[in-house]
Amino acid sequence: MARDESAEVAQGASATGRPVLLVIADSLSYFGPKGGLPADHPQIWPNLVGAELDWDVEIVGRIGWTCRDAYWALIGDPRVWAAVPRAGAVVFAVGGMDTLPSPLPTALRELIRYVRPPALRRSVRATYTWLQPKLSKLGRPVALPPKVSVDYLEQSREALAQLRPELPVVAVLPSVHNCAAYGRVHSGRARAVKALRAWSARTSVPLVDLGEAVRDNIFSGEANPDGIHWGWAGHTAVANAMVKTLQEVR
Repeated sequence: MARDESAEVAQGASATGRPVLLVIADSLSYFGPKGGLPADHPQIWPNLVGAELDWDVEIVGRIGWTCRDAYWALIGDPRVWAAVPRAGAVVFAVGGMDTLPSPLPTALRELIRYVRPPALRRSVRATYTWLQPKLSKLGRPVALPPKVSVDYLEQSREALAQLRPELPVVAVLPSVHNCAAYGRVHSGRARAVKALRAWSARTSVPLVDLGEAVRDNIFSGEANPDGIHWGWAGHTAVANAMVKTLQEVR
């Protein structure tokens, strides 16, 4: 969509309907204490934010998404193209997966679903599941190096600025976890936080600290038993932090 066309659509939408909160996300945005939830579930944080601001919400996401996947969605998903002209703000709620230890190649995990026959696929998955927590204790490499994560976020920011330079963009600092599948290791978070803060300082993109918001919930015993997804208190805390940030940049 050309920039002029986008502006015309946005002006029409603002006169006839509510703004859209576009959230490009990993599973933290739509998983609750018992698993994955539909995008319209009222207790997940994007919808809590939408209700508070009186905005519509569009969640574009998938389990395991990194900043790279968010960029690919931004440039390739027609739902994003439809939402951007009407957006009141865009939130890149990704980056946590980037920081997790990934001693086995990420591409291997993604390709397991395509292995045939099914018996071989189950064997490969079982081997991967057995090795991942053991090798994760090494702490590295991470799924996506901080420099690469920031580069994809910057490409995303620039792409949006070409269409709607006035559109507020918000990103996040990684969550924390207590996940046995990753050996309860998260040594990559500190480097990612440093890189993201430096990028934020250069670009003025505000950051919501997911780790600060959900740390108590993750270690309270009331989060998802997988040790990585949040309970309802975590979603509420993230929503409160996000509303505060959005009100400051609107």
